[in-house]
Amino acid sequence: MNEEAKQAILDFMVHKKGKTKHYFNELCKAVPDIKMRQAKKIINEMVNEGTLKYWSSGSTTLYMLSEFADLDAEEKGMTE
Repeated sequence: MNEEAKQAILDFMVHKKGKTKHYFNELCKAVPDIKMRQAKKIINEMVNEGTLKYWSSGSTTLYMLSEFADLDAEEKGMTE
């Protein structure tokens, strides 16, 4: 079930056009048949595997695909 849930989360993130960062609650919508606690464990596992990365604004933590981490660094450089 974990592998299916991971794939569902990845598909959800890839198919959201124009959005690279997602709230935890949004990712839970990708796997509605799983309780939030189990979804949190799966998402944290994906972060530990390197599939997802955390992104923080200082007050809010969002999740993004690892492939967009370099893009995020470029965006920060443009605003500084």
